[in-house]
Amino acid sequence: MTMQKPIDFDDTSDGESTDVDSVTSFPLFSPAPTEVSMTSFDVSMRSSSPARSVLSVTSSLRRQAYIEEYGRGLNNYSEVYRLPADDDELERLDKQHGMLQKVMGGYPPPMEQVMADNIPGEVKAVIDLGCGSGSWILDVARDFPTCSAIGVDLVPMQVTSMPANCRSEVDDINIGLEHFYGDFNVVHARLISSGIRDYERLIDQMSHVLRPGGLLCLTEFDFSIYDANHQRIELTTDRIEAPYVARWFAFAKAAARRRGGDVDAANHLRRWVSSNPRFENVVYRHWFLPTLPYHKDAFHQEIGAVMRDDVLEFMRSGRPLLLGSGMPKEQLDDLQAKVIKEIIDENLEQYVHLEHVYATKVTSR
Repeated sequence: MTMQKPIDFDDTSDGESTDVDSVTSFPLFSPAPTEVSMTSFDVSMRSSSPARSVLSVTSSLRRQAYIEEYGRGLNNYSEVYRLPADDDELERLDKQHGMLQKVMGGYPPPMEQVMADNIPGEVKAVIDLGCGSGSWILDVARDFPTCSAIGVDLVPMQVTSMPANCRSEVDDINIGLEHFYGDFNVVHARLISSGIRDYERLIDQMSHVLRPGGLLCLTEFDFSIYDANHQRIELTTDRIEAPYVARWFAFAKAAARRRGGDVDAANHLRRWVSSNPRFENVVYRHWFLPTLPYHKDAFHQEIGAVMRDDVLEFMRSGRPLLLGSGMPKEQLDDLQAKVIKEIIDENLEQYVHLEHVYATKVTSR
């Protein structure tokens, strides 16, 4: 069971991130396409499965879960989330999961107590919303073999060997979580904000999904790059100029916001959870992850190397989002070439800000 000590990436502040409304524009973009294969609010995508599953992994509807855009396989259900769900993306997410486990130290401390088999007749249940490759929920299923573990995403998990206590369900959680109310001891979500229309509303729905005393775990980043002093690099999308990694993220953030994603959610997580009367014992943690192996010690070199590869792969994954939002291919190719050169030169110290909140549901309400 993974219970490693979390790593401090040179930041001791415990304050909430400054809420910044980035000013971005799309002078380089043509109008975004309006055609979508299925609206994220179309409840007909949900089946009437008695097991509350929306789309079983073995369902004949599985073929309808995917669509190819700009050479990548994307989900066919949400016009908001436009990052891939193909093999290359799932491999990236698996590697990212391993890195985040090392950085964050595994499960939050309350997990062991919440998941203890101390209530006769109760089967502990865990749900991972936006599970991606399924790495986190599969770890839970293996580490807590008597629990019921469910991974929910816009496409089925691609797993060759699914633990008996784990299942994959397909759902667009923008539609709502009412069908999960009162069913789970742990609700987990990580890096889903670009596909969520209203994250604060989603948190409130999560509070209803949890059983009393249950654990909420949220982790997000704000689609921004930070400088050596951990200050956000604020850039617009009206030009393509250095710093190029930060510039690419500015374009990706603007495109995801234009699609409807709540891309600033990371900066508000602690306030949203703390202000919800159904939560208590709110803990906020954050890390500045180096995008290159700057530091001399072996651990930071390892994290920086993984982050460098992740940024490069994430840039490839973001092509459908940017191209689908109207960015001309020639300009995107030019920007990405400059990003690669900037990363290879390793001459800029930059960071990604990861923000994490966990809390327990009050038992008296």
